[in-house]
Amino acid sequence: MIDMDENDISFFKDGLRLDGRRTDQLRPIKIEVGVLARADGSCYIEMGGNKVIAAVYGPREVHPRHLQEVTRAIVRYRYNMASFSVEERKRPGPDRRSYELSKVSREALEPVILTSYFPRSVIDVFVEVLQADAGTRTAGINAAAVALVDAGIPMKSMISACAAGKVADTIVLDPMKEEDNFGQADLPIAMTPNGDITLLQMDGNLSPDEFHMAVEMAMKGARDIYEIQRRALVEKYSQLEAPTVEVKACE
Repeated sequence: MIDMDENDISFFKDGLRLDGRRTDQLRPIKIEVGVLARADGSCYIEMGGNKVIAAVYGPREVHPRHLQEVTRAIVRYRYNMASFSVEERKRPGPDRRSYELSKVSREALEPVILTSYFPRSVIDVFVEVLQADAGTRTAGINAAAVALVDAGIPMKSMISACAAGKVADTIVLDPMKEEDNFGQADLPIAMTPNGDITLLQMDGNLSPDEFHMAVEMAMKGARDIYEIQRRALVEKYSQLEAPTVEVKACE
């Protein structure tokens, strides 16, 4: 990693950010639904330079059995960054950060999953980061939510996630890698379309006014992402042909 601080970088030029975006503009987003044939549901998402794939399996039998819940399904979420996902090769396998992100991401999704429909079972969510460019937590949650819908898991609503940050004393939406590495604060959220927040974290320092501005900006970004998620799902399932029924005339 380059030994730099925020003062060494000019984050804005002619009122625009390093990648040409406005302060309130999302990075380009691409979503593909149903990319894994052997998963019950899956999703591939690109958010800026992030490339993330999510797979859902279940509801299915819990192993080991002592983890079963009599009245509901349990939800397991595994977040992992591939060794080649970052410039400096990451050591394979889970680490402290991946455990933390797995936990908070599961807690962001679990409130909307109707787990009581599937007692004594498990819903497994696997999120693999293929390429990282800041915001892998929110990208993973967005992909996982779409994969859950693709798997046919009953849910109260969709979950969409986005982050806001503080860079050079300015609140910006969806920080990219340079803004995340050398910025002053990062605030990721996850929420339902009607504004119920299921995840809110903050790293760094924000004044009360900056905090409220960052939350409002992140919520607007999450609503925009919800529309992209919805369009991706509609596009996939509208392409499925209705089954044809052959009717024979009575003799």
